[in-house]
Amino acid sequence: MNTAVNRFSWRPRDIVLASVVGVVSGGLFVLWNIANVPLLEPLGAVLPGFQALGHGVWLVGGLLTALVVRKPGAALYGEILASTVSALVGNQWGVITLVYGAVQGLGAELIFALFAYRAWGWIAALVAGAGSGVAMGALDLALYYAGAGTAFMTIYGISSVASGALLAGLGSWAITRGLVRAGALRQ
Repeated sequence: MNTAVNRFSWRPRDIVLASVVGVVSGGLFVLWNIANVPLLEPLGAVLPGFQALGHGVWLVGGLLTALVVRKPGAALYGEILASTVSALVGNQWGVITLVYGAVQGLGAELIFALFAYRAWGWIAALVAGAGSGVAMGALDLALYYAGAGTAFMTIYGISSVASGALLAGLGSWAITRGLVRAGALRQ
């Protein structure tokens, strides 16, 4: 069989693994839905827009799933599944959470596609996290902060990208490396 087909084909094992990572990430989202306001609002009070520095936690579902499964569509699948869990358990945003899952997952997926699904190291994770952060920040600014000033939008946008790159990108890469070192994951 063609190695490209093998590399891109999802096996039952991949589906199960991606589903587990997505659901666990959804559980993390539920906890972060509760904790984010008291933890992040003080940042926004110091410099409006800085609260987005912690929003990368909501991008972990896509990044971690992609880095663990290493297949096309994994970032999108993981982020949508995690956001679905968050919405079903209940959160303050309701059904729009599903739109966020799709948009954020596509932000990461696009970057992994640009790397031709061959790069899975810290650089690819960092850039994919930034891509997901761009998607998240753009959607936030369009839906919730359309009337905000240029300074706020700039700070919020940069904070979203930085958070995506560092918390979701490098954070997911570090978790994946830890799983490999512990023998829980082979890559």
